[in-house]
Amino acid sequence: MLTMRPVAPVLAVLVALALSACGQDGAADEVSVGGEDESSGPTIVAALGDSITAGSPLWDPDPGVRSQIGEAVDPESQFGYWAQLRLKGTRFRNCGVSGERTDEIARRLDECVKGADVLVVQGGINDIAQGREVGSAADALRGMVERGRKLGLRVALVEVLPWNNGYPAAAPVVRELNRLIGGIGREERVPVFSWYERLEDPRAPGRMRRDWTIDGDHPSVRGYRRLAETVELP
Repeated sequence: MLTMRPVAPVLAVLVALALSACGQDGAADEVSVGGEDESSGPTIVAALGDSITAGSPLWDPDPGVRSQIGEAVDPESQFGYWAQLRLKGTRFRNCGVSGERTDEIARRLDECVKGADVLVVQGGINDIAQGREVGSAADALRGMVERGRKLGLRVALVEVLPWNNGYPAAAPVVRELNRLIGGIGREERVPVFSWYERLEDPRAPGRMRRDWTIDGDHPSVRGYRRLAETVELP
């Protein structure tokens, strides 16, 4: 779960995302809901990111973290679960680690994508929460796109979500990072999934709709399902 504390004059809030998601051996969790093409094998989609990829607060790819969640644990609390149901012949590998900034996420890329065909890069909210420059977050995201393509992967980016618990101070910063992410997509010619718009409440701009978030920081199961509806293989 998330806690808040002051971090910078422009942002008096912080996501303290303390869950670990890839286990002590660094192995990521692959979603198993069926549907792959047995004749040629599944298309492996490496989902690399922070708690939004991990599926917080009701799921985590690390079994140790899941045991702490207890009876509330729910595998449907991850966008990869729903995307795999939609995209037949795919298997999503969950490489989400809660609390990580983009520079930290980037360090796990090579391990996450071993044997994968597609890379979906997600991150940036923790950079914002810790008062870091969005330009540096954008540079890290671009670096992951470039690294993925160098490794021969098809790559996609996703937008940063609205952040209810950081509103209103974080709202313009989130929008600026999403503007930069859009630019990366155009310049690098990779798709950018419109996650911000997908969960934004039209009656409360800059925030997720109440039934699409479970705690003001993460999507609800319904929210994760909505995110998955934007996912297409690049």
